Amino acid sequence: MKVPEPRKLASGTWFIQLRLNGVSVPVTASTARECKRQAELIKAEHRAGKRRIEHDNASITLSDAIDKYISRRSNVLSPLTIRSYRIIQNNRFQSVMDRPLKSIRDWQRVVNAEAKTCAPKTLKNAWGFVRSVVHEATGEYPPEVKLPQVVAGNRAFLTPEQITVFVSAVKDTHYAIPALLALSSLRISEIQALQWEDIPLNPKFIHVQGAVVLDENNAKVRKNTNKNVSSTRNVPVMIPELSAAIKRDRKTNGPVMDMAQNSLRYGVRKICRENDLPDVGIHGLRHSFASLAYHLQIPERIAMEIGGWSDTQTMQKIYTHIAQSDISRYQTEMMDFFKNANKNANRN
Repeated sequence: MKVPEPRKLASGTWFIQLRLNGVSVPVTASTARECKRQAELIKAEHRAGKRRIEHDNASITLSDAIDKYISRRSNVLSPLTIRSYRIIQNNRFQSVMDRPLKSIRDWQRVVNAEAKTCAPKTLKNAWGFVRSVVHEATGEYPPEVKLPQVVAGNRAFLTPEQITVFVSAVKDTHYAIPALLALSSLRISEIQALQWEDIPLNPKFIHVQGAVVLDENNAKVRKNTNKNVSSTRNVPVMIPELSAAIKRDRKTNGPVMDMAQNSLRYGVRKICRENDLPDVGIHGLRHSFASLAYHLQIPERIAMEIGGWSDTQTMQKIYTHIAQSDISRYQTEMMDFFKNANKNANRN
């Protein structure tokens, strides 16, 4: 029997459902050709006895269980989510990835060994995914394990004074538009989705809708939806240097960001290094927008709407950094209060 023709899922992934020994075997890939090639290889290996297809879900390997977990959700998961799952499959828990689930007894030992190879947060995310996979495949969660403590860290950002230096340094470069869009609150996936035909002449606002992300095979995939409902928004053009760069570099059509993400990251890192600024990265520029909004005392609801944050907790806990200059300002005000209080007490 021939391998079925692949079909394209809503996520953009191509999919074939093989049936070997009465067991469903899902195959996914970023292109129809690659999907069919992988399916033919799996079928050939099965016929040659090189690939064993298990009937008992508890007997499948962790890697096969991950394949099934992803396949069952391939039409609803975003390409970026699938990519993150594949990264776990290819890099984490390699000592047990090809072992049958029923043979993995001491998960704490497995986790202890993995803790030596990655950061605590990476391990926490990977373990959470693996627990869900094991539960779906066997009907039972693996036993509770002790994980290393995840120490919260603040992402680097630019203070208001540093933002001025950065804007001046980037405005005449090839990186000006995407970098200043990030400083205006856009995520890099949102910047990559912008097309020149969507931006009017002398724009007062930029309409943000859709995103371009990388799938499990490092291919760019366009999503018509953003990270959340609030992310589809109109972002005001507030930086004069951004307006000037749009006018200078405008094209009739095509993507606004005509470079790879890594090229933009390199360019921003180089500018920061040459101007003695923190290595903020692209997402750090988005953090800098939130910090500047706090510094300027812009109402939280307005900043949330511009930045596309879905709730105040996300913005407060993750994105809002208090610049040292603001801390010093409030510290001075409080010191003055107590000094004046002491003076008044002495007079009495």
